[in-house]
Amino acid sequence: MQVKDYIRTIVDFPHEGIMFRDVTTLFADARGFRMAIDQMLLPYAGERIDKVVGLEARGFILGGAIAHQLSVGFVPIRKKGKLPGTTISQDYALEYGEAIMEIHDDALQPGEKILVVDDLLATGGTAEAGIKLIERLGAEIVGCAFIIDLPELGGRAKLETLGMDVFSLCEFEGA
Repeated sequence: MQVKDYIRTIVDFPHEGIMFRDVTTLFADARGFRMAIDQMLLPYAGERIDKVVGLEARGFILGGAIAHQLSVGFVPIRKKGKLPGTTISQDYALEYGEAIMEIHDDALQPGEKILVVDDLLATGGTAEAGIKLIERLGAEIVGCAFIIDLPELGGRAKLETLGMDVFSLCEFEGA
């Protein structure tokens, strides 16, 4: 089996016309989850990575597991108001409005090498906000790794335009 085989599709969630790609079925299967973590690390073998940054929320699950495998620290990027310490913020556009992501202002040091992880790359808005936060702290992004890419929504192109190396385990057509 491939990672894609462990991901279920839920039709019309959260809105009619959406094909929701549910990674909880992948996470729940020990073999599938191990396969996903191992494969997400593969392109970065031999690279210096100082910390893994996970994007809220499923990026925390992946990021924690990947950081553990690399024996490095994990840093969350969260929605506004969820982090207890002093933060810096970055707004980004949503399909219907705006949102704000935050990171602790002391979470990363200048020059640290960062791997950004999340479960899904769609329009790239959340990832772009995360990248901007990381760069504002002076850290350098080694790559952005995702389980799923929805290429029709343009996120990969957006991140590559920012100079990012983008890796995904599988693609799905449509939204």
